[in-house]
Amino acid sequence: MNWHKTSLEISTHGKALHDITDTVRKQLREWDVQEGMCFLFLPHTSASLVMSENWDPTARADLETFMERLVPEKAGWYTHDLEGPDDATSHIRSMLTDTSLTIPIDDGNLSLGTWQGIYVFEHRARPHQRKVLMRVLSISE
Repeated sequence: MNWHKTSLEISTHGKALHDITDTVRKQLREWDVQEGMCFLFLPHTSASLVMSENWDPTARADLETFMERLVPEKAGWYTHDLEGPDDATSHIRSMLTDTSLTIPIDDGNLSLGTWQGIYVFEHRARPHQRKVLMRVLSISE
């Protein structure tokens, strides 16, 4: 078994789902991993990692709209606004979603469903540099 690790730097342009599937696949190819497990972790409290449909862009838009409606910025009861009106909402949205994913690797590729993709879900209104820690345990043949 081999242990591979890196940090992926992801630039976001504000609130949205940012597809990182190809970035993760590219790193797997560079390591030439054929079989194993891919562990992804996002060490941030105002963004998250999610698995979602990556074919039809309206699915992404619906998820973004859903989160805006579920946790709206204009609720009067928020008190945590040190970094702006999206401060409390960003943390709440991150708490409701995931900050880590585990994906099997088979035959040199992520074992994702036909329409699945990996996303950094940016919950802040302004652009950010996000780090995704990527760890892969590969099985040597």
